[in-house]
Amino acid sequence: MSTPETSRFVRLRVDLVLQVDDEKAVTSAALARIADDGDMTDDERLPARNTVNEDAAEALAYLVDPFNLVGDVPGVELQQASWSSEQIDYDPDSPEWDLDEGDGYELYDVSDKSDDKGERDDAGNSGN
Repeated sequence: MSTPETSRFVRLRVDLVLQVDDEKAVTSAALARIADDGDMTDDERLPARNTVNEDAAEALAYLVDPFNLVGDVPGVELQQASWSSEQIDYDPDSPEWDLDEGDGYELYDVSDKSDDKGERDDAGNSGN
């Protein structure tokens, strides 16, 4: 299936909705990450701390690292990544939040306590 005309690059899109139950814990963890970041200069730390203290969504952006999602995947090398976070109004019953509409996949609801773990077969089809 790999021909010279076939691109070796793949765009993987992931959309997560997280419920923050403890903003202080998220903020504290982000502040610790900033303090431990050896690549960040002291001049960069102050505005980063201020941003994290003001917004839990920004704190999450410091904690969620897309590089860790694929770092251990054999045969791939991350070429580029971007991510953002924002506070949203979320209604899981609203059709607006039907993220998998028309894509052939079922959304895995992590709040579902049934035995179905949302596993997918080799073709990417949901086990539901």
